[in-house]
Amino acid sequence: MNRPFLLALLGLMSLAFRPGPSVAQLALPGATSPAPEGAAASPKPKSAHKASSGGKASDAKPGKPAAEAGVASLVGRPLMLNGKSGLLQISGDDTAITVDKLQLAGEGVSDSSQRCVVDIVGETPIQATNVGRPDGLERFEVKVPACPISFDVLDGAVLVPTQITACVFKAADCQTTPGGLWGPEGGSVVGDAAKIVKDRAEAEKSMGKLVREIEDRAEDNAQAADLVRDQNGFAAQRDELCRDYAKESLHGYCALRVTEARTALLQARLNELSPATASKTANEKSKKAKSKKSAKQP
Repeated sequence: MNRPFLLALLGLMSLAFRPGPSVAQLALPGATSPAPEGAAASPKPKSAHKASSGGKASDAKPGKPAAEAGVASLVGRPLMLNGKSGLLQISGDDTAITVDKLQLAGEGVSDSSQRCVVDIVGETPIQATNVGRPDGLERFEVKVPACPISFDVLDGAVLVPTQITACVFKAADCQTTPGGLWGPEGGSVVGDAAKIVKDRAEAEKSMGKLVREIEDRAEDNAQAADLVRDQNGFAAQRDELCRDYAKESLHGYCALRVTEARTALLQARLNELSPATASKTANEKSKKAKSKKSAKQP
């Protein structure tokens, strides 16, 4: 059975349909082929993957926040959106990474009841650009025509910001929404539920401490006040984001990682508050402490 002719897409990519109506392959300048040969750059042995947190709730070094495990916790690992669909696999380090495999699952444009998968492939890996830590975590951007993607690096997972509109691949009659947590297959972390609960408790504690520090500055700082108001809706936002993660009710993996991401963001925003405000807050705390001490004395 011959494949259809390649169709031009945005002048930067070509699209070839695989056998079957719901799977499309997107050939992209700077993307890698899904063929076994050369699919992943310098893959590490399985033992090395396990050492860097493969599927476990957290294998970060002692004293190092789980959210800071870095790219090493992702290399060669199959990441799935909500632990059940699509595929993202990378290689590299914290300074430079490449996307070796990328599959985006979605639904038909003409018929939303039809499921579809778009494979982003090509002759060479897609280069991802490190854009710093705008929200406290290492962020990388991947220039995929029709669907540019950015993601923040967590321990064994990446968080892709929710997009307002879907990515539409017209030639494939497929639209996708890649926003959410890309992590291990949901069933693979059920056995780590106890550790996840413990790690989440620590993350919640750290987040609560940061919130209190920000609240202390909110009275005279508009940015701090905005953070406090935004934080009030975080729990609901987290529940909405994680409700579709596979077997989330059995392990809570998504809630843990999203809480760690939120903690990193709050720390970054706290660091951005003006030194003058920080100094004033410290003085006010000192005055309050002295006042309480004087009130207790006879």
